[in-house]
Amino acid sequence: MLSASLFFGLVLLVLAAVLVYNSVKIVPQGFEYTVERFGRYTRTLTPGLWLLVPVMDRVGLKMNMMEQVIDIPSQDIITRDNAQVTADAVAFIQVMDAASAAYEVANLDRAISNLALTNVRTVLGSMDLDEILSNRDAINERLLRVIDLATNPWGVKVTRVEIKDLTPPHDITEAMAKQMKAEREKRAEILAAEGDKSAAILRAEGEKQSAILEAEGRREAAFRDAEAREREAEAEAKATEMVSEAIAKGDVQAVNYFVAQSYVEAFGKLAEAKHQKTVIIPAETAGLVGLLSGITELKGIAGPGTGGGTSGPGGSTGGSIGGGTSMAGTSVPQSNG
Repeated sequence: MLSASLFFGLVLLVLAAVLVYNSVKIVPQGFEYTVERFGRYTRTLTPGLWLLVPVMDRVGLKMNMMEQVIDIPSQDIITRDNAQVTADAVAFIQVMDAASAAYEVANLDRAISNLALTNVRTVLGSMDLDEILSNRDAINERLLRVIDLATNPWGVKVTRVEIKDLTPPHDITEAMAKQMKAEREKRAEILAAEGDKSAAILRAEGEKQSAILEAEGRREAAFRDAEAREREAEAEAKATEMVSEAIAKGDVQAVNYFVAQSYVEAFGKLAEAKHQKTVIIPAETAGLVGLLSGITELKGIAGPGTGGGTSGPGGSTGGSIGGGTSMAGTSVPQSNG
């Protein structure tokens, strides 16, 4: 009797455990469970603790709501210009509606993979090989738009579609390498020619600027030389005018200064002559003073108001000094006629 009671208690305990297991559900983060009552979808369980009606309710499908990666197998594609290229891709998807993803399509991953395969073939087949190799971003964007639109009824959001690898045939790869090398050599020659051209232009510009500056320098120098000569002439005329006024007023010192200055300048030019081997210097430096004294005496003898000379007891005195003046003598001889 005790053994039957124990057995019946164990059965009840097992049934209670089964009921609790079937009625209490814990949904982990990142997942959602669909609930079916007698095989019909009723609701979706989000992450957390849930209680189900025993026997009547059961969990249908456990949907992963996190972003997932689906590899798209590699395939050979014929491009629009009849070139063969091998391409594979990868798609990133995320389930947005667990019920639609569970009941609108069977085997979601396989469906998306086949859809991506066909669209990759369609998109790449409508482009030339050069466009395919140089416009990956445009290809990815086009594939994303098409695949996302097709999977929208399944409650799936396609976040990205990326072409992983594009492999053209070996002979096309070699031709492309030769083309790239030729293009780079062409650009190098063009750059070298442009550099030579720029250098020649800069040299010509520099020579032109140098010639202009040199001409401007010569013009400025000539202008300043002319200005200096003009100033010198003005000063000479002013000095001559002042000496003339002094002579007219009877100032003997002005006459002495004017004659002495002319004498010194003439002697300086004689000493600076290129072919002059010997310079004859007066024996007495007082000769210049004697000359000036003679001129002064002649001025005094002539007196004011006389023209060229004065008659005296011994003869006549002309407008010049008798006997002359010798640069080589030791004195300045004078004669009274």
